[in-house]
Amino acid sequence: MPHRPRPRAESDALVRDPTAGMSRLLEIMARLRAPDGCPWDIEQTFATIAPYTLEEAHEVADAIAREAWDELKSELGDLLFQSVFHAQMAEDAGLFTFEDVVQAISDKMLTRHPHVFGDESRDKTAAQQTLDWERVKAAERAARDESRVLDGVAQALPALTRAVKLQNRAARVGFDWPSTAEVIDKITEEARELHEARDSLTQAEVAEEFGDLLFVMANLARHMKVDPEAALRAANTKFTRRFNRIEDWLAEAGRSPAQSDLAEMDALWNRAKAEEKARAQTGD
Repeated sequence: MPHRPRPRAESDALVRDPTAGMSRLLEIMARLRAPDGCPWDIEQTFATIAPYTLEEAHEVADAIAREAWDELKSELGDLLFQSVFHAQMAEDAGLFTFEDVVQAISDKMLTRHPHVFGDESRDKTAAQQTLDWERVKAAERAARDESRVLDGVAQALPALTRAVKLQNRAARVGFDWPSTAEVIDKITEEARELHEARDSLTQAEVAEEFGDLLFVMANLARHMKVDPEAALRAANTKFTRRFNRIEDWLAEAGRSPAQSDLAEMDALWNRAKAEEKARAQTGD
């Protein structure tokens, strides 16, 4: 039977008890999904909530990247609430409970860390532990009848992250370029082909070729041990910071970017770059 809130007086006491921890949060979620709860929460499904789950995960990553530790506390709470929301919907449907989720992840952590919770040697490097982790995960995939090399790489991952994971899987069975040089050669080839054929291709073909180029760029990131998602987030942040400086300087002159031109804004961009470089050198 789906979990429903406690009797009203008991439930009210629990949801207003700041010391009640997870019991309080689970009760709040049950109240929201109860027949007399929030209409919006009641009508949600796994599919409609999934985009919010992804958004909250990205906001956690953003807070970490900005070292906004006070915000991180709140963002982690939002992400935790997403797990509680999905678990409540699952319980409503008779699929599993939040307690089942906790048990499953706890069991998984025990299985994947035999050097901590079992009798395996703890005298291992981080690299060896990563290999062991992958071996255990491969056994888990086999138990789920995921026999193909690329099975189990989540479709909903950010595209660049998923590209790296697919390439890592393929590399484990020898399908990989031996060095960075070959990857760079392939990037040059793909970029040249896209440039040369751009006027003769349909928009769908252009998108396909561009996707191929991005896929190889992700491979270069993997070979150079760079997280492409993190690198692109950093580039986005840098672009935003520098463009904001352009806006600031134009505003000082009583103008907006729309009242400027490319030559002027490009000069201001270079000024912003020089300003950042000087600041970095002085440690300001």
